[in-house]
Amino acid sequence: MRKAKPKKRQILPDPVFGDVKVTRFVNHLMYDGKKNTAFEIFYSALETVKGKLPNEEKSALEIWKAALDNITPQVEVKSRRVGGATFQVPTEIRPDRKESISMKNLIIFARKRGGKTMADKLSAEIVDAFNNQGGAFKRKEDMHRMAEANRAFAHFRF
Repeated sequence: MRKAKPKKRQILPDPVFGDVKVTRFVNHLMYDGKKNTAFEIFYSALETVKGKLPNEEKSALEIWKAALDNITPQVEVKSRRVGGATFQVPTEIRPDRKESISMKNLIIFARKRGGKTMADKLSAEIVDAFNNQGGAFKRKEDMHRMAEANRAFAHFRF
């Protein structure tokens, strides 16, 4: 066991929207410390999203946040050994982990997508998530389905 909890790192808000959530997303998106490139990808993806949904009254940032909310899981299953058998125990997810999972899923499924640039792929995945479709949304649904199927083992909770 650790002696003390590690300190939470201070994340600075992004330069355009002044939002810490955006910076956290860009940090997940970033490869090899190339933060400026990741910011460019993100901002161009948001511009493309705005172009794809012209009749939407929300801003591109609000669309992105709504998309993240749509793909944020509420419960997950964790493996727990009880008496030689392994059970998939459904557990609630901490709010910071929920956010992290949804961001990572959005990025993972955007990378798997077909498309020319990462910005195009990301914008397509954001639009799909906003419309409750796409790989990231399916992943959330699968997580919830697994938790629902294993609800009988909820009393083994940690």
